[in-house]
Amino acid sequence: MKRNLDKLTNVSYDLIVIGGGIFGICTAWEAILRGLSVALVEKADFGHATSASCFKMVHGGMRYLQHGDVVRLRESARERSILLRIAPHLVHPLPIVVPTYGYGKNSKAFLATGLFLYDLLTWDRNRHIKDPDRQIPLTRLFTRDEILHHFPGIERHGLSGAVVFCDGQMYSPQRLALSFLLSAADAGVTAANYVKAESILIADDRVIGVRAQDLITDRHFEIRGQTVLNAAGPWTEGLLNSEHNLTLKPRSTFSRDAYFTTQRCLHQDLALAVQARTRDPDALLSRSARHLFLVPWRGGTIVGVWHVVHQGGPEQFAVTENDLKGFLDEINWAYPSLKLELSEVSRFDAGLVLFGENDPEVTDLSYGKRSRIVDHAREHGVEGLLSLIGIRYTTARGDAEKVVDLMLRKMGRMAPRSNSDSTPVYGGDIENVSRLIEQAIDRWRSHLDPEVITELVRHHGKEYQRVTQYLAEEPKWSERIGNSSVIAAEVVHAVRSEMALTLNDIVFRRTTLGATEHPELDDIAACANIMAHEMGWDAGRTRAEIKAVEQSLRENCPAMAPSMDTPQ
Repeated sequence: MKRNLDKLTNVSYDLIVIGGGIFGICTAWEAILRGLSVALVEKADFGHATSASCFKMVHGGMRYLQHGDVVRLRESARERSILLRIAPHLVHPLPIVVPTYGYGKNSKAFLATGLFLYDLLTWDRNRHIKDPDRQIPLTRLFTRDEILHHFPGIERHGLSGAVVFCDGQMYSPQRLALSFLLSAADAGVTAANYVKAESILIADDRVIGVRAQDLITDRHFEIRGQTVLNAAGPWTEGLLNSEHNLTLKPRSTFSRDAYFTTQRCLHQDLALAVQARTRDPDALLSRSARHLFLVPWRGGTIVGVWHVVHQGGPEQFAVTENDLKGFLDEINWAYPSLKLELSEVSRFDAGLVLFGENDPEVTDLSYGKRSRIVDHAREHGVEGLLSLIGIRYTTARGDAEKVVDLMLRKMGRMAPRSNSDSTPVYGGDIENVSRLIEQAIDRWRSHLDPEVITELVRHHGKEYQRVTQYLAEEPKWSERIGNSSVIAAEVVHAVRSEMALTLNDIVFRRTTLGATEHPELDDIAACANIMAHEMGWDAGRTRAEIKAVEQSLRENCPAMAPSMDTPQ
């Protein structure tokens, strides 16, 4: 995948996608599979912001059962199954344990009945999933002793056992988004990061392209196209209003969804759901409160999610130390023996997610229901322009299919039906992930640690040898960066083949250096030096890149980030 701005300016495209988050990327992938010529531009890096900061869950729609919304339930379960099929190296089942107490809506009988009904409604959840490790099992029940064996610290008073259901979990949301993009680029999509869409070009009430700025060189240019999709997430409406005043009515409401990571491991395989202090006002049948989840993640635990209605622009949100203290207070209230402390929080993540309509001071928040797809020909009389504001990472592929179907109808073009539901993404053509990992370890154990090989396969799937091939060029690139499982060859590959342009791209989105704990300064510097050699950076630029990573680490957790002095 190469950055080619000259091609952006010299070709007229069928579709220009603004926004390189998961929804924009999936739409580009869907459109190229359906025979359209596609350009995609992103003002920062691909898969950053909300796409990178999601809770890493692939939701099968169980919550929609409470709302009586079988259509959404079926849609979510279908998309979960598709991701387990087309990206098996990056998505796997996640068992979730829900403790039950006493009688009524908190009882085992009530919850088990609902989940057994969910099993019936998702009877085809494992269709075409060949890898048994990627299949979603039926609901099962835990006795009181069984759940106390796994989670001895939970509240025991009235405890009757637990219900265990499965959802999905992403190994890396950033790598999953990138895998869709790499597939799209291989199929012909022209993609460029750090290219800002300044405005949408309109003539005679029809879109004709996009005015853009290369943020690397400050070059301004135009991209011409027959249709434009505005998929800039919480920045969507700002772009619409910037020049043409294409105001959406009603305006979209966003929630700042946040969670935090701790290196304390509660369980290696099982997630735990505990009841929080708020309830879901839209649920027809609900337990007494919403759930917070404690989910195993890379040897630690991620905890969340907390929702706050966001007021202001998309650049104007943060998670403060007081917010973190509030999160800890609630999770310790919900799980008293946990006694998590602020010093145990290694990082937090937060993004803006399309939400329901709520009064500013309301406590029990109404979630958003569906992604928002806007045809601006109907809304504003502008042909060829659509906007997509996505709501769940899980449904991005499905929403992209709907958008491209609409575009094709408006263009009056015949195209084959979508096959993105059965086309593996980059590295995803795998029958059995565990077997592939075993084969890779057997082949490369003389050069690489099994942990490193496992990580390479989980990130790149069947294409992991695109990274190991660099070892023939320079054997030293097999060395780990510090104590991480990242090797130098991954950094080289990210620069040469994955359009990594900054050190932040490497640390937070192409590798796992910044996935959990704060990496050591020496590790950041080692990564920077490899990248500097590939990019031709001088010492000043290298120091600036390290400082930018330090700033990102502080923003991820200002209270806990270590003080780091950049080497001279």
